[in-house]
Amino acid sequence: MSAAWRPPLLEALICVPADGLFRLMQSDIERVLFDGPAIHKRLDEMAAQITADYSDRELTVIAILTGSLMFMSDLLRRIPLPLKLDCLSVVSYHGKTQTSGDVIFKQLAVPDVADQDVLILDDILDTGYTLAAVRKKLETAKPRSIRVCVLLSKRKQRARDVHADYIGFEIDDEFVVGYGLDFMERYRNLPYVGVLRKELLEQPNQ
Repeated sequence: MSAAWRPPLLEALICVPADGLFRLMQSDIERVLFDGPAIHKRLDEMAAQITADYSDRELTVIAILTGSLMFMSDLLRRIPLPLKLDCLSVVSYHGKTQTSGDVIFKQLAVPDVADQDVLILDDILDTGYTLAAVRKKLETAKPRSIRVCVLLSKRKQRARDVHADYIGFEIDDEFVVGYGLDFMERYRNLPYVGVLRKELLEQPNQ
């Protein structure tokens, strides 16, 4: 490819300012459920509860990537406790709006959590497939205790019997993006949680 020629789509993106691209993402949102201030206020409350519950123990946090990154970063900075941090990368949606139920772990080794108090962090509790699989895998390492913390929990009948000990917000069974949650790896960097327009979910993969 010569330096003088670029594909039309690439040329169009280069010509659009970053704030213009951000507005394009925002136009895909049907409505905002929780804005930045509401999320941060709730994180303050969750962090205070977790700090009180683990005040006499060292906490081991296992974050589920990639959706929990923003949630993890903002929550943990509010918890003034000695803690360890590890991450698990798993896939269950495979680019779709509904989980396949097939949870794939991207690393072979289980974090060493023997005799530790573990707190699993995830962005959303939906069908329960992911959290049930992660919990089962961690239990093989014989931790002292396991609790689950999620930013969002959907009000729905779950495919797996799993519950969260700490919940940021309960929501209806809608497809949400932003603040780490994605659709086709997009929208994670929106500073709020919003409902994606339904017609976008019905479009073929791009």
